[in-house]
Amino acid sequence: MTKADIVKNISDRTGMDKSDVQMIAEKLMIEIKNSLKNNENVYLRGFGSFIVKKRAEKTGRNISKNIAVTIPAHNIPAFKPSKSFVNSVKQSVPIV
Repeated sequence: MTKADIVKNISDRTGMDKSDVQMIAEKLMIEIKNSLKNNENVYLRGFGSFIVKKRAEKTGRNISKNIAVTIPAHNIPAFKPSKSFVNSVKQSVPIV
């Protein structure tokens, strides 16, 4: 499913104009990105959390030159789904 599909589905279900729904979706994503850039986690109850994870410094390899490279410590964005979200997905998967 793409962002356009999500906008269309929300527009169809709510009766809102697609351009309004798209603007709201864009603003939501911008706010989440800005919060994570400012090292602030975003908690959406019943859905999950967008969190900033800290990666420690480590040694990697450049295989084309066969040399060791130090990868500095850095932050990465991550998503952690809520327990209710995880359980709903688990229940929807057919058992084979």
